[in-house]
Amino acid sequence: MAKMVARLEDKERRRRPSDQELMDRAGELSAKYLGGRARPSSVRWSANQGRRWGSCTLLDGSIRISTRLQGMPSWVLDYVLLHELAHLLHAGHGPEFWKILEVYPRTDRARGFLEGASFTQDDNGQATPDDEED
Repeated sequence: MAKMVARLEDKERRRRPSDQELMDRAGELSAKYLGGRARPSSVRWSANQGRRWGSCTLLDGSIRISTRLQGMPSWVLDYVLLHELAHLLHAGHGPEFWKILEVYPRTDRARGFLEGASFTQDDNGQATPDDEED
């Protein structure tokens, strides 16, 4: 029974990482997919993201990840982290930005997952301009 509880606790911790674990994961993702070029100054959970899944401030390199992502699959969180890391390299959402994200094999799947999550979280099921990622 103790082994089962320990495994469940470990699984839950991985689905709800600390701010430091988010920062560490961002570093791992940058190294693996972006050649280490994106170097955030901080990565933390944020409860005031509104409908955004994440945001970044180019001026200081900080990244904020919506607490609504806590409990979602790790590959979805990885996508959002990569999305924000990519903004440290390219500010807009033009073709150059999306080219950066092509290296992550679950980009399309994660975007679809997030669209579905946005749909279910929206009161009337209508897409809104705020549903766009940062």
